[in-house]
Amino acid sequence: MPMDILTTVDIIEIMENYIEKVRPPENIRKQLDLSYRIEDQSVILTEIRPIWNNPSESAEYSYAKATFIKSKNVWKIFWLRANLKWYSYEPMPEVSTLKEFLEIIDEDDYHCFKG
Repeated sequence: MPMDILTTVDIIEIMENYIEKVRPPENIRKQLDLSYRIEDQSVILTEIRPIWNNPSESAEYSYAKATFIKSKNVWKIFWLRANLKWYSYEPMPEVSTLKEFLEIIDEDDYHCFKG
C-alpha cells in the first residue's frame, strides 16, 4: 500500500536535500550520478551510470533500500547483494527515521552499500 501524501512529501523533501548534498560534481554526472525512487513503502537509492557496452544509454543500479513498517513505526534497512536480492543490513536492521537510514548509508562501515 502506498504511503499517504503528507508522508510522501516529507520523504521527497528529505531525499532531495540528501541527494543534492551527496551528488558528484556536475562535470562527472554523465559518468556517475545518484538518485532515488519511492516504491510503495520503500525508498531506494540508485546510481546512474552509462551502460558498459552502449555508453550513450544510462541505467540505474540500486544499492540501498529502506522500507517503512507502519505497524512498528520503523524503517527496515536492506542492501543489494551481487545475486540481485535484497538482504537485511544486519549491523543495524532497523532505524526510527529516514535521516538515520541516510546516516548509515553515508557511514557504510561494512562497505555494503558503496563497495
